[in-house]
Amino acid sequence: MRKFLMATAMLGMAHGAQAADMPDLPVLRGAFSDGVSSSQVNWQGYYIGAQAGYGRSDMNFAGATRAVTARMLDGLAIEQDGQVSQWPVMGKASQNGNGFGGFVGYNSQWDDVVIGVELSYLHGKFGGTQSGSVGRSFVDSLGYTDGVTNYGLSSMSITDIGTFRARAGYAFGSFLPYMFGGVALGQADIIRTARVFGQSVNVNAAPGFQYISFDHNKTDAQYSHLLYGYSAGLGVDVNLIGGLFLRAEWEYIRFSSAVDTSINTVRAGLGYKF
Repeated sequence: MRKFLMATAMLGMAHGAQAADMPDLPVLRGAFSDGVSSSQVNWQGYYIGAQAGYGRSDMNFAGATRAVTARMLDGLAIEQDGQVSQWPVMGKASQNGNGFGGFVGYNSQWDDVVIGVELSYLHGKFGGTQSGSVGRSFVDSLGYTDGVTNYGLSSMSITDIGTFRARAGYAFGSFLPYMFGGVALGQADIIRTARVFGQSVNVNAAPGFQYISFDHNKTDAQYSHLLYGYSAGLGVDVNLIGGLFLRAEWEYIRFSSAVDTSINTVRAGLGYKF
């Protein structure tokens, strides 16, 4: 029995000495107990960037020349009896355009929620041209049968667009999808031309006044005219490295003026957050 206890003690001492001589093994962490860690992008702060856009202008030229025609025909029988200025001369038109510009803003971040304000600017060429005519015949209060053609030509060229927006987004890894809305300002050249021509016939009138031809025309031009409207849209910012980020965006803008205009653009941009 004594020999067995001594042998067991010697075996234990030998095993302990062997374990003491072995190097320490590293402790593995993360694969099982800690889970996969992900870094959160800090979107808070000021940022600036450049952008380019491509889109379509949808314009409603119906009624664009009514005021011009009414001023031109004021006091004439064809306007008093025929309401020529109210005739539907033109309709809707669409045209593609493009532009480039920049943006600057500030973000505040609470966990994954990002709220901010931004100024966006685009310089380019948006707008279009429309023309049309309507011909009618009627008897006026002076007894003349008037054959009248009302012709209209209108163009709108928007060169500068600026929007002041409020943004709300949700950070997801390196992605920041967001939506926005705000006010929009634009600068445009609006040119409207009205022409009314025809002939008035009254065989019972005095000689020399039985057939009266007429041709009236007037142009109203507004250059660098200020437009007002609103803006709304969706987008996503993607963090590339450090403060550098890539942007993709869709924006809808509506302007109310002599020619009601809406502009849909898709944009790509590159920005830097400080």
